[in-house]
Formats: sequence, structure tokens, C-alpha cells
Amino acid sequence: MGLRFKIGMTIAATAAVSATLTGTFVPGIVQGDRRDSVLAEYQEAARHYRVSEGRVTAGLEVDPVKVPEDLRRAVGPGGARSVTYLEADASGTTVWAAGPGEDGQLLAFRRHFPQTLFEDLEHATRSAAVVGALGASIVGLGLAASMARRLRRSTRQADRIKDGELDARLPQRGRDEIAQLSAAVNAMAQALAARIETERAVTANIAHELRTPIAGLLTASSLLPGDDRPTEMVRERAVRLRDLMEDVLEVARIDNGGERAEPREVELAALARRVVAGVQADRPQAAVAVEVIHDTVRETDPRRLDRVLTNLVTNALRHGAEPVVVEVDGPELRVRDHGPGFPPELIAHGPQRFRTGGNGGLGLGLAIATGQAGVIGARLSWHNPPKGGAVVTITLPRTPADEAIQTVRGDAPLQ
Repeated sequence: MGLRFKIGMTIAATAAVSATLTGTFVPGIVQGDRRDSVLAEYQEAARHYRVSEGRVTAGLEVDPVKVPEDLRRAVGPGGARSVTYLEADASGTTVWAAGPGEDGQLLAFRRHFPQTLFEDLEHATRSAAVVGALGASIVGLGLAASMARRLRRSTRQADRIKDGELDARLPQRGRDEIAQLSAAVNAMAQALAARIETERAVTANIAHELRTPIAGLLTASSLLPGDDRPTEMVRERAVRLRDLMEDVLEVARIDNGGERAEPREVELAALARRVVAGVQADRPQAAVAVEVIHDTVRETDPRRLDRVLTNLVTNALRHGAEPVVVEVDGPELRVRDHGPGFPPELIAHGPQRFRTGGNGGLGLGLAIATGQAGVIGARLSWHNPPKGGAVVTITLPRTPADEAIQTVRGDAPLQ
């Protein structure tokens, strides 16, 4: 149930209750005012009667015959000084006001109000209340719709900030609470963007500063005599440091928008086989296979797609379980392993650098894969199949060049 509906229904319900109460109580209040008016007229006539020593003022009756018995008893010995009484019949309502006179006389005053008067009053009151309720509901719904539109726009901008568009800002208009909330979120986004940019700059600068000493370390390790285990371990660690430094620099280039795609025609099955051959060259015992469901040629950057696919296969071997299968299915490439699956936070939010869900490493491999996929316009999706394991799907975009390739080759329609 949306906020607009909730606010609108609340205003409509409040207006309806107000209309009902108004229609119910206003006639009674008016009737009470009539009693007070008749009582005031009686008191003025009775005062004039006493002052004028028995001269009857128009409307005042002395010991009237048709006075209600309940009124007579109320004014009798020990009765009130002056009282009012309502007498209703088919023709309407008679309002009596009476009090004691001299020598036990009863002084009375009455006014007759036709039944249609109160009916018309009640009908008019209810009609006015209903119209007012409808008007209030329409105004309330309009106000709620305006608030809901502002909140939806703010939500869309907040989602953009959450997805990494740190330059997105919430719209600020007016000086109400929504505008104050938007200003606070914008200030938070600006501070967050500044902090992230500072961290990225520091990380990139550290990597740049480490290039020279790491290059010296690699050179020194290559000059170590012998091929014993300690020497081999030093060389492996030096190579690992170099690879890590290059990964950090690559992430920095992606963040700064320094990566540009160089598209050309690529046969996806052949590229997948090259990637798997390269991985197996480094890991001869790894069980990695290519399964071609539907081969196709796409216009994309082969070097970056190679990088994405290599990182995904390497991650599957490192954190999943063999066998690892690379499936080629038209514009989709899928990397499937038989390990414990992806952590829930990765499926929900995607790869986060320097966070790997307790699997070790710095999480740069998947972050680089996601970044390079974005450079070539591809989309990565992560899920755990019901039968176990983990699957990453690379979905390549369709380009005008792909349509031309299809026409020249006579392939089946692009998916």
C-alpha cells in the first residue's frame, strides 16, 4: 500500500467522520439554540408582565389550558424558576418556556417550528458536510500524490547513489521535511563521494609508488642462485605482488574512466577456448571445459572479454570446486562451478572490492571483471542453481555491427 493511498484514505476517512458528526449534532445544537431563544423571549415577556402589573405581552400566556402536564409539574411548587420543554407532533416541534407567576399562576411562552425546518436543516448540513468531505479528500489526495512523486524521485536518485553514481543528487524543493531529508542525503552522498575518491586516489598512489620497488624485487629474485624451494617461494611472492599491484592499478583506471573499448568481430566459442587453454597452462591439473550450445560472432573488445572470462574462471577454480564449465550460448557466456555457491551478499549487491565473504584474497578479481564488463557494455548476473554450485552469466549487448555480421554470415537471428 503506497504512501499516497494511505494519506488519501486517512484524509477521506477523517472527512467522512467529520461529515457524519456534523450532520448528526448540528441539528441538535440548533434545536438547543432555539430553546435558549424561546427562554430568553419568555423571560423578557414575563419581566414586562410583572413590571406592567399584569399587562400581557404578545406571546405570553397566563395559565394556558393546553400546556403540557410535565411542564406544569416542573413549574409547580418547588419547581424551577423557569424551564423549557419540547413538544413534538406530526406538524413539527413546539418549544415551551414557562415559570411561576403571582398567586400560583403559570406563565408560559411558546414557539412552533415546522417539521420541515429541522429536516431541511439536517439535509443541508449533511449535504454541506459531504461536499466538504469530498473536497477535502480531493485536496488530500492531490497533496499525497505530490508528496509521493517527490519521494519516488528521491528514491530513484538514492538508488543511483547506491549503485555507484556518486554524482547523483536528490531533488531539493521547498523547505518542508522532505526537502530537509533530501538536503541531508545529498550532504551524505557528497561526503561519501569525497571519501571514496580519496581512498581510490590513495590506493592508486600506493600502487604507483610500489611499482619501482616491486620491479626491483622481481629483478633481484630472478638473480637468486639455485632453484631450491626458498628461492622459488621468493620468486612466487614477487610475482604475486606484481599481479596484485597491476590489479589495483586496473581498478583505479576503471574507476577514473580511463578504460576504452576497442571492438571488433569476435567468435565467442574460439575466445572461450583460448581462455580455458590459458588457464590450464598455469594450472595443468585444473578440470576446465568448454561447452558450445550455440556459437555466434559478436562485435566486442576481445581483450577485455578475455580478461572478464579469465577472472571468472580463475575465481571459480580458487573459491568453487571443479569441474568448471564455460558455456557458450549465443550472446551469453556462462561460467559454472560445483562449489558451495556465492555468498548471499554477493548475489544481492554484486562483487565488492576488498570483501570476499571470508574466502580469502582482496576481491579484486571479480571487481575487475565487473568493471571491464561495464566498459564493453556487458552485464554480469550471479546466482546459485538449485542443484548446487555457482553460475556467472555474461550477457553481451547487441550492437548495429552485430546485425551487419548476421546479414553477411546468414546466421540465425540474434537473440
